[in-house]
Amino acid sequence: MALIDTVIATLHLVVGGLWTGSVLFFALAVLPTARAGNIRAAAFESVVSRLTMWSRGASLVMFATGGHLAGTRYTVDSLFGSGRGHLVLGMLALWFVLTGLVEVGRARAKDGLAEKKVRTPAEKAAPFYLGAALVAVLLLVDAGLLLN
Repeated sequence: MALIDTVIATLHLVVGGLWTGSVLFFALAVLPTARAGNIRAAAFESVVSRLTMWSRGASLVMFATGGHLAGTRYTVDSLFGSGRGHLVLGMLALWFVLTGLVEVGRARAKDGLAEKKVRTPAEKAAPFYLGAALVAVLLLVDAGLLLN
């Protein structure tokens, strides 16, 4: 049983790190390039699409692996009655918010991209992707606190 727990914990950490990292990279590197108009619409649309698909897949993996970890390491009382449990519940809430912000950002960007524009869709999506970047950082901080 310990090997399965180790594999699941490792998968959870790796996917979480890649997911938050991809959101941060997009918000801090790709989005400013698009807002400046220095990327073609097709390329920006492709990156937005890939980020969205990755986010969806990652959220499913995080839900499954996190559910297993919470189910094997916590009771209902310890989840709702301890500091570590509150961190886990906070992580779950942040996970939902991150998924939602990436989805809304995609929806805001998609409209203008159909018209082969870049700057306007990037501007409309920017608040959501920048919010997602902030949530990604909060998720990493939360994970760091859980390691103590």
